[in-house]
Formats: sequence, C-alpha cells, structure tokens
Amino acid sequence: MSRPPITRRTAVAASVSSLVALAALATLVVRAQPRPDPGGTAACSGRTVASWSAEPAVTGEFARYGNDNTRVDDWTGGDGTHSVRLPDGRTLWLFSDTYLDRIHPPPGPLGEPYGRRTSDTGSTPYLRHNTVVVMSRSGRLERTLTGGGAGQAPGAFFPDPAGGGWRWPVRASVQSRTPGSPRKVVRVLLWNRAPGTGPWAFGVPRSTEVATLSLPGLRLEGITEVVGQASVTDPGRRVLYGAATASAGGWTYVFGGDDRPRTPASSAYLARVPAGRLARRADWRFWDGERWRRRAGSAVPVLAAGGGRGVGSAFTVVRDGAAWVLITTATGGAGADGMNAFTSYWSCSPQGPWHGPNGRIMPPRPPGDGPRHITAYNPQAHPEFTASGRLLLSYDINWIGPPGVPPDARLNANVDLYRPRFLRVRLGPAR
Repeated sequence: MSRPPITRRTAVAASVSSLVALAALATLVVRAQPRPDPGGTAACSGRTVASWSAEPAVTGEFARYGNDNTRVDDWTGGDGTHSVRLPDGRTLWLFSDTYLDRIHPPPGPLGEPYGRRTSDTGSTPYLRHNTVVVMSRSGRLERTLTGGGAGQAPGAFFPDPAGGGWRWPVRASVQSRTPGSPRKVVRVLLWNRAPGTGPWAFGVPRSTEVATLSLPGLRLEGITEVVGQASVTDPGRRVLYGAATASAGGWTYVFGGDDRPRTPASSAYLARVPAGRLARRADWRFWDGERWRRRAGSAVPVLAAGGGRGVGSAFTVVRDGAAWVLITTATGGAGADGMNAFTSYWSCSPQGPWHGPNGRIMPPRPPGDGPRHITAYNPQAHPEFTASGRLLLSYDINWIGPPGVPPDARLNANVDLYRPRFLRVRLGPAR
C-alpha cells in the first residue's frame, strides 16, 4: 500500500495570520514527501541500443589486475559485476563467486595459449562467494576486500549466512547514514541463497538483504533483511530484489526477478523505497499492478516472462531522458544458446508497460576450448563511467557445459573464461 497522505484537522481560524502559518507548515510538509511516480508520456519516446563497441581499456585493466601475482590472496576472476562510485572518487566493484590464488602465464602444460589458475601450493583454487575490489580515482584496480580474521584463509567479504548458503552482492549506492544526515555510508543489496541441488544448484532464493559499509574505511557494519521469502513455498516464485535500481522523484526503484528453474526467462518485479532508506524494511513498497502495497506477496510482474519476452536472472535499468531502458540477456534461446545475446526494453515509467524486446547485441567472447559452451550473461550498466554519451556496460563470461560437467576445471585452465568484459553502448530512438 502506498504511503497515505498526511491528514490535518484544523478548527476554523480566527485570524488570517493563523491561516498563513498553517499554509506555510503544510507547504513544508508536502515538500518533504517524495514526488509522485515518474510518468507522463509527453516528453517520452522509445529508446534502444543504437550502437555498441568493445571497451578494451577497462577489460584490460581487470586482466592486468587479475594476472598480477604480487599478492595471491586477491581477485583473479569473478562474476556478478556491479559498481558504485564513492564520494572520494574511488569505485567499488562488487563480485559474486570469486577466485583468488595464483595465475600462471601461457603456455599451459600441453601448450595451451591461455593463462591458468592454481592455488599458491599448486592445488585446485578455492571459490569465495563474494569479494569487493577497490579502484582508485585514476581507474587503477588496487586491492581486494575479503572476509576472515587474522591468520585465517580469506573468506567472503559478506559472510555466509549461519546454517549454510551464501550472499551475492548486487546493486549498491551511497546514502546518508540516517535521513538528512551529512554522514554517508554505502548500502549494498544482497541476495541470500540457501544450498540446493538439481535446478537449484546455484542456490535456493531465500531473502533480499541490505549491508552497510562505513565511509571512507569500508568496514562492514551490519546486514539487515528487507524482503524475506521463506513463506513462499515454491522457490520458483520467490523474488529477489536488487537486479537493478534507479532513482526518480525522491524514490529509489528496486527491480527484482523470480527464479524459474529450467527456463531461460524470468519475470521482473518492482519495489520502491524513499531515497536514502534502503535499509529500513518498513519503508519498502511493492507494485501490485495498480498501486503500491506493503506486502511483498502483493507484487505482480511489471515485465512477465512468456511469448519470447522476459528477463534473465540478472539485468540492468538506466534512465535516458524521460525514458527507462532495461537491458537483459535475450531469453528466446535455450541453455547456452540463450546466453550469448542481449536485448532491451523501454518504458515511460518503471511500472511499465515495457515495450520490446528491441534489437540484439552479440558481445565478443574470448577464445577457448568448447567454444559453444562459452557464455556471455549478466549485462550491467555502470553510469558513473559514461563518456561522450556512451554508457559503460559490463558482462560476465562463463563455461557452461553439458549437465553434470562442472565448469571449474575449464575456468581454471583458461582464466579469461571467468572475468568481466566491457562494451561502450550508445542509446538512440527505438524503431
């Protein structure tokens, strides 16, 4: 349910001055409220990806940092690429499953032309469920933040939940520590997933959480659940929020998706929170197709899967003038064949209707053995790096083979198969 308007009861005023004072107070209260939903189509027209090209500089910076063996307890590869610009000009890059360890330059043992990864002792590398990589103001990656105490092996920066499972960071933003405070913190949306098997090998959706990091020290202060899903008995109908966020009219709009097994398409959902209040569970509202509701279970898709439409398990949303543009993995294919192209939708409001799919991007993939199993997925916009009107878009690379064939050996034998790559994208009118 949307926040009700403030109700005022006043007696008949006996003086003009009393009326003026009340009017002034009312004006201040109204101005303190977030503005209504963005909408109206007068200045809004369809937008889509007009052109794109590879961005070798940023791709190369992650390769440089990942191949540097100065330390062997820092990032060498990962997926789930998200970023947030800090007030001092640094950028945090948030990753889900991450490899650390040592990189060996080519050639490999059998003459393979790829760099390979081992632990510092030569054994199989260990996967961490998340890390944070810090980039300097000049654009140079400098250090990796992990968890674990002194004398312990590095662990996940956002610790695994008690009782098993893991946390994957998604969108993040810099916000006031408390509404109106000049002190800033970083709020990071997290997906909490429980261990699973079969179609849930990548985890059973459990909840959406918000982590708070101090500034400038980047200390993890705490994690708060904001949208629990344990009461939804069918895991395929559980919605995790934070795939994308966008701000408008004093609100933060948070897009989420369900997690249907054995289908390439998911449905997109929408929540909103007053700006600066991501970590306040009571302030979240969910779109039910007509109005904003308090109950997460009231939410209905703003972009429903089916008929060649839908979103991937991760997608991104940006503002382009009055239009909203959603970029996602194209969901018309099956298996790895459905994870090598991106497409877009546009709308004049976050609630929709969303028009599309429009256009197709076939991003470059690195060479490797079994090329048809090398997949591109998880397109993510990084607006803080927009240059000359061209948006920076990352995407992740993986190796997804036949059922029952784990990817780890392939990913460690060719380190290019588990690192983000980047494009420059220019948006233009939709035809």
